[in-house]
Amino acid sequence: MSTVTTPPPPGKKLNYIGLESTAYRGAKTTLCAGCGHNAITERIIDSFFELGIQPTDVIKLSGIGCSSKSPAYFLNAAHGFNSVHGRMPSLATGAVVANRKMIAIGVSGDGDTGAIGIGQFVHLMRRNLPIVYIIEDNGCYGLTKGQFSPTADLGSTLKTGVINELPPIDTCALAIELGASFVARSFSGDPKQLKAILKAAISHRGTSMIDVLSPCVTFNDHEGSTKSYAYVKDHDEPLSEVGFVPYFEDITVEYDPGTTTAVTLHNGSRIVLTKLAEDYHPTDRGKALQMLHETTRRGEYATGILYVEPNKQDFVDMLGLVDEPLAFLDQSRTRPSKAALDEIVESFR
Repeated sequence: MSTVTTPPPPGKKLNYIGLESTAYRGAKTTLCAGCGHNAITERIIDSFFELGIQPTDVIKLSGIGCSSKSPAYFLNAAHGFNSVHGRMPSLATGAVVANRKMIAIGVSGDGDTGAIGIGQFVHLMRRNLPIVYIIEDNGCYGLTKGQFSPTADLGSTLKTGVINELPPIDTCALAIELGASFVARSFSGDPKQLKAILKAAISHRGTSMIDVLSPCVTFNDHEGSTKSYAYVKDHDEPLSEVGFVPYFEDITVEYDPGTTTAVTLHNGSRIVLTKLAEDYHPTDRGKALQMLHETTRRGEYATGILYVEPNKQDFVDMLGLVDEPLAFLDQSRTRPSKAALDEIVESFR
């Protein structure tokens, strides 16, 4: 018996499970135009589409912050849960243990992860829970007027002129040290590299932690600019209180493996990215940490897959759970019998 395959409609590109890319989109973004978080969302959409993953097989999790709004903008048909600030790892652990068949993707921010959620982050990394954990890292608290976050670089300056006097937390070095089995860093403006890393992370079984440098466009107005909030406020007679976020173009870069490039951000500041060479071997934990320390000393951000341990046992397998998801097991298989409970009580006498 032969099977007739119906060709896709003209102009419609389908993936290998027969879905259009629109099936992987979500609501319209409410983040600022030019925000690096939106570029990350686009790469997430591309990655799941190209891998041919059914959106209903995915659970999206987040905490609080600009970054944690992102799951609303991709995989509209996926299951989603927005947790309390910094508590997404606990929620993710419960969801993955309850249904090991789901693909979990957690989106957090540098504040959500590095400040109030640092304790939860630590334990998630050491457990090697099967999850893609993305930190959308802009070094500031975008929802509360741009204060420094724990990943802000030493000596960096706020638009108010305040200088950061505290050293940053390197979430990648921390994740490697704690036991995450896949650790990477990328830049929201490097779509080719970021998509490749995301596809590898989704395919990995274990904790895939990706720190994505993602410039904030809202807090780059500075003293001396005639377009700054302060200047306009001092030189107009407002009819009412109105807030406005200016439009900025996305920042994109292209550079070869093994090379370094400087990227000028919207506020005129620069970050230096160093893409790992093609002969870099990410399976050596000690060398990965050494490389991170060396690039940090030079004021650079190493990007690429920094460390991977492909055969490490993940948390779900470590617990010895049955193959069938716990969420679908009958009570007769999950609830101890009276005889079993009596035996336990007797053992304490």
